[in-house]
Amino acid sequence: MTTSSDPAQAIVRPDSYLTLHYRIQLVSGPAAGEVFADTFGGNPATLQMGAGQWAPGMEEALLGQPEGARFSVDLPAAQAYGERNPDLVQRVSRAVLDEHAAADSGFTPGDMVEFTAPNGGRYSGVLKQLDEQSALFDFNHPLAGADLRIEVSLLGVM
Repeated sequence: MTTSSDPAQAIVRPDSYLTLHYRIQLVSGPAAGEVFADTFGGNPATLQMGAGQWAPGMEEALLGQPEGARFSVDLPAAQAYGERNPDLVQRVSRAVLDEHAAADSGFTPGDMVEFTAPNGGRYSGVLKQLDEQSALFDFNHPLAGADLRIEVSLLGVM
């Protein structure tokens, strides 16, 4: 981790706007070692702290870090995207699925499908199984249940 003795150096606060490179790697489960996201080979990302772009535990790991820092942190699933919730694996009728799809849509297990919530919001699920009557979806976050290693290079803090 890089630190600085410059008192004017920007430090990540709960309301900061960041420019950063990051890599998120799974360190547990069947996909251990897989890189989920990596910006180091391309353009940096921007992140508005507190806006819900990252899980709260992931944002917490950034707090207090100085601009220019490069560090990595390991987060257990509970501090990242939480444990997998079996109640979020749900069967949806084929009629509901067809209602939310374009007429020419085809569905294949592994597809991410977006639904409209009763309050007008949007939510997504991964199609697991499909038959004539229904479809089985997993509405857990794709990283739920995974311990993560996050590598960060803070390029700018405002």
